[in-house]
Amino acid sequence: MEKNTAAPFNVKQPLGFCRFNGSVCCNSRQDFRLQRQFKAVNVSENCSPLLKSLLCSKCDPFAAELFRVESESRQVPVLCNSTVSSNKSAQSFADIDFCDRFWNGCQNLSVNNTPFASQPGDGSNSSNVTSTISEIWKSSNEFCKIFGGASDESSVCFNGQAVSFNISKVTGPSPSGVCLEKLANGSYLNMVPHPDGTNRVFLSDQAGKMYLVTIPAEGSGEVLTIDESNLFLDLTEEVHFDGELGLLGIAFHPDFLENGRFFASFNCDRVKWPECSGKCACNSDVNCDPAKLDSSNGATPCQFHSVISEFYSNGTYAKPVEVGRIFTMGLPFTSHHGGQILFGPKDGYLYFMMGDGGSTGDPYNFAQNKKSLLGKIMRLDVNNVPDAKAMSEFQLWGNYSIPKDNPFSKDKNLLPEIWAMGVRNPWRCSFDAERPSYFLCADVGEDNYEEVDMITKGGNYGWHYYEGPLPFNPPSSIKISNSTKIANPIFPVMWYNHSDRNQSGGSASITGGYFYRSSTDPCLYGTYLFADLYAGLIWGGAETPVGSGKFASSHIPLQCASDSPIPCSSETEPSSSSPPLGFVFSFGQDNNKDIYLLASTGLYRIVRPSRCNYHCPLENKTSLAPSQQPDRSPPSPSSSKREHNISSLVINFLAWCVFLVII
Repeated sequence: MEKNTAAPFNVKQPLGFCRFNGSVCCNSRQDFRLQRQFKAVNVSENCSPLLKSLLCSKCDPFAAELFRVESESRQVPVLCNSTVSSNKSAQSFADIDFCDRFWNGCQNLSVNNTPFASQPGDGSNSSNVTSTISEIWKSSNEFCKIFGGASDESSVCFNGQAVSFNISKVTGPSPSGVCLEKLANGSYLNMVPHPDGTNRVFLSDQAGKMYLVTIPAEGSGEVLTIDESNLFLDLTEEVHFDGELGLLGIAFHPDFLENGRFFASFNCDRVKWPECSGKCACNSDVNCDPAKLDSSNGATPCQFHSVISEFYSNGTYAKPVEVGRIFTMGLPFTSHHGGQILFGPKDGYLYFMMGDGGSTGDPYNFAQNKKSLLGKIMRLDVNNVPDAKAMSEFQLWGNYSIPKDNPFSKDKNLLPEIWAMGVRNPWRCSFDAERPSYFLCADVGEDNYEEVDMITKGGNYGWHYYEGPLPFNPPSSIKISNSTKIANPIFPVMWYNHSDRNQSGGSASITGGYFYRSSTDPCLYGTYLFADLYAGLIWGGAETPVGSGKFASSHIPLQCASDSPIPCSSETEPSSSSPPLGFVFSFGQDNNKDIYLLASTGLYRIVRPSRCNYHCPLENKTSLAPSQQPDRSPPSPSSSKREHNISSLVINFLAWCVFLVII
């Protein structure tokens, strides 16, 4: 049986009243208030640690989940209760019976000065605050019917400890390497599985072409066939393709099979396309004057825009005509504007990743400006058309509504679209298919560090005051805004130094990936995979212990299978087993959760390790079944204390050079 390790109340405790696993989780004001509340209660020795942990649960990083604040107002967290547990075998007795433990230890506790005195909607007469818990609720069953709950797929419950991810699935042995097969030549930037669950995927290139293709089964020896004459969607007339500009993201509505809605995020040139026109991100609201900006690569400020457009399809073909423009914003410079779009797997809202707008060091400090959408992760409601009042109140940038629980509801200084801030250039984010609250984004660094961040509601990830795990020191020749520095940046969960990629330093640019959730390579299961644009290297991030939010990452060797449908060897190194990936632009994932690398030299799939003579002891055993463990909100990254894009192989040399210089 797991023991409750919450320490007894001690007023003299120097590191604070509320502590979770060695970390002080309350600010000093909260801590003092909870100490006073505890002291006002006549509590027995048996009940003391239980009541303390319950009071301190408000300081837990996952209090929003524990108290179900999005659906109802609660003063007491949802206490883990075995009678409603959906998966008893996956939880310890102590976890699932905390509600019963609390009853047994605290049933004689007077509700006076406790959260139970003001618990709404409990069906009891708790207004008599001199009564004890057992006098009001009579039995453990009655008490736990009100305050208990299971840890299921949509919520968490409180077991007296800091909320953690005690997932019972044991991840496989560390991978000895990643085996790839090459399925196609050509260069693609986006890959999204068809919502119908088949082996079809959508591929798009940076120039604006989008294809619907069928993925061949592993071991079939077949290649992925792309019919250039039969495009799913052709946006090349609208998309401005150059350097970091182009078709950067595609996303299909969660109800695509019923409504046919899908979305494309791309850049356009207002000089060449009059419909490409919107408000400039450099404006008086953020103390920026476009007339004072220098031209960027020959373009005038806000000549290029980031847009999200909506289209309709019957699932096979989409006419290249917009159904509606969701978002339009002029860009001050020609780089650092992210562009990826994703639908949240739990909330159904559209997440839009936007970089700081470009230029060395974010000189206007857009990423930290709460009135700017640059350097932000946005969260938009595309299901509800905003009314005139909302348009006037929020001064929206397009045809979308604002989710009511966006962080602006607590910080009125924030633009309402903002979900998280302080990023430089988020390049490829993903939700974990097994734990959707794990939302990881790779953020491209400036001079020294590339990082992976755990994105949370209202989080501030530090740029431009921090790059990776350390303070950012801009060149003396660059004038940087003197805005007030932030007090509590959220540090990356993984990072690497540019010298880790290249001993002599040089260019580096992170490409974010996915948690590996396929059964094809069991030894990769649960590993977060990411890469570097330039290096042709893959990193694997392992969370240890699982659920802690603490990751350690390392290089994973790459080989190409000798029986790859398309040989991987290069002309310069025909005998090399390491595939010449060129530039690693993105990762992809299909409906089987197999992972793909989208590189400048082609499309690669991760396959069984034995095809490259890598040893994984789990490969020949029963495939890992998808975990039935609950999704829980991710650990707070702040407790970890600092612990890209081209189209075709035939693109000319000049375009490659432009891309390399801009990054």
